[in-house]
Amino acid sequence: MMVKIFDVSMRIEEGMPVYKNKPEKQPNIRVVQDFDTAPARESRIDIDVHTGTHVDSPLHMLPEGGTMETLPLERLVRPCRVLDLTGVDGGITQADLEKFEIRSGEFLLLKTKNSFKDEFDFEFVYLAEDGARYLAEKKIDGVGIDALGIERSQPGHPTHKTLFRADILIIEGLRLKEVPEGNYFMVAAPIKLVHTEAAPARVILLQGIGE
Repeated sequence: MMVKIFDVSMRIEEGMPVYKNKPEKQPNIRVVQDFDTAPARESRIDIDVHTGTHVDSPLHMLPEGGTMETLPLERLVRPCRVLDLTGVDGGITQADLEKFEIRSGEFLLLKTKNSFKDEFDFEFVYLAEDGARYLAEKKIDGVGIDALGIERSQPGHPTHKTLFRADILIIEGLRLKEVPEGNYFMVAAPIKLVHTEAAPARVILLQGIGE
């Protein structure tokens, strides 16, 4: 059985794309000990928990929401489906999603034009409020997108809140350029942080499992 591995995570490095290009969101990586003064090399990193590919917990938008340790890993290591939405500009709406025959319990990854841009785009494709309501009505289990935010320019953050209130998990910052539309087995492993509203994650997709 041939299993193909797609690493759909962003590289974490200084100068990487960060939300709205804010300097304070850049990771700071420095060597604190090197071979000129010690027998081993060690580095230290200062990083925002929403850096690169990451998983949000409900506390990100809901004061009563749960933190990262409330998200069962079983919901992030599971089958998923990549939807090709590369023809969409602006917000992904219910009309854009209806053609995919979405089923209850699915984990969906939204592949858009975002995956073909290496720099932060202030006009990135996002999930519109009515698209989020549609996914909530369909009772999906989770959704990921290839943008550093699942929404933009929506006062009150209705997309996040609609998804969280429907107990839908959110992954942001995916890189899906090389991934064809279809079914995969996903391993999305957020750093094991506690008491936070997000955590960086290494996300891989496996094609060929069970075939």
